[in-house]
Amino acid sequence: MQDTPRVWGRVNSVNVQKVLWCCDELGVPFERIDAGLQFGKLDTPEFRALNPNGRIPTLVDGDVVMWESNAIMRYLALRQAETDTQGPSRSLYPQAAAARARVERWLDWVLSTLGPAERAMFHGMIRTAPEKRDMAAIQASAKASGDLWRLLDDHLAQGGPFVEGDTFTLADIALGGYARRWYGVEVEGRPDLQHLSAWYGRVAERPGFARHVAPPLT
Repeated sequence: MQDTPRVWGRVNSVNVQKVLWCCDELGVPFERIDAGLQFGKLDTPEFRALNPNGRIPTLVDGDVVMWESNAIMRYLALRQAETDTQGPSRSLYPQAAAARARVERWLDWVLSTLGPAERAMFHGMIRTAPEKRDMAAIQASAKASGDLWRLLDDHLAQGGPFVEGDTFTLADIALGGYARRWYGVEVEGRPDLQHLSAWYGRVAERPGFARHVAPPLT
């Protein structure tokens, strides 16, 4: 019997949410340990021994310690595929090289491009007091984010109901957490992206999204 993985991280972190949602999709039970922001713990010797970066999420699964949310999702899918050859792990993280690479590019894009673009918008509107907001920076971030979401909207217009066709994958999880922020923050001039909105409606119906991503932004 496999150990129950422990996920270090607070529930309002988008990167922790991705991991918890992934566990839900895979049917992987987990124990979560509050860490980060008001919970502290990231600078303790215990945590730094697990993750020298001092960041969340961090996964402890028996002797395996993983950090970086997308790497954790990949690991969880591969972990399940070892024992469940017909289960959701095979569709969430495809086995074929081309199909897997198409998923991987979105995982990288979230980290390298989308996440940095939306950071000022999210932190400015959700985690900054109104009197301290830099509205110019927030609007610039919203504009940059909108341009990137339009790119995904164009991509969705060419394919199936999910990011990479007919099958829900890790790409939908990675992007879905950030889409929750995009649709949950009130900013001026948000473009009307019909394909993106329809896709977001589909992923938002999934139980894992409802449990781990849908709660109010904080």
